[in-house]
Amino acid sequence: MYWYLPFVWTLSFWEGLTGGGPPQVAPLEDADLDEAAEIHSQAFDRAWTGEELAALLRQSGSFGFVVKPTGGTRRALLGFVLARLTQDEAEILTIAVSKGARGQGIGRMLMDAVLRHLHAERATSLFLEVDEENIPARKLYARLRFEEVGRRPAYYKGKDGRRTSAFVLKRTFER
Repeated sequence: MYWYLPFVWTLSFWEGLTGGGPPQVAPLEDADLDEAAEIHSQAFDRAWTGEELAALLRQSGSFGFVVKPTGGTRRALLGFVLARLTQDEAEILTIAVSKGARGQGIGRMLMDAVLRHLHAERATSLFLEVDEENIPARKLYARLRFEEVGRRPAYYKGKDGRRTSAFVLKRTFER
């Protein structure tokens, strides 16, 4: 136990020097896209490139957010989301969290940012697709009051050729 207290003190001291703090949400920008593509490749077998993400972000109604750590010298993205709003309906185009940051609430932070944005834009609904085998994401979406409205059989194809279905989920916003 003796070694524990100095170690904790050292970490606290270091965070004080580097300005470390909780992760922060920021708008997705062009400078983030290559790193976002790297995170996408960690999460999906068919990864999107930075150029593909840039083309989607430039489309009318598209927007996105990133989560970055605050302070310190390492400013790598922890996750990102890309979405699109057309009239009053929106869809999540993609969302991914880096492997090292999973299970830390980053996905929730990203979804909360999207939901706040859509509330401000007076959207009526938000759609997304999720792999039937992605249990952590499905639990998050259930907590966020998404409901299953459809299925896409054999929608996702893994590197091994195996196919899994996608659940189509919808969240309706009350006005």
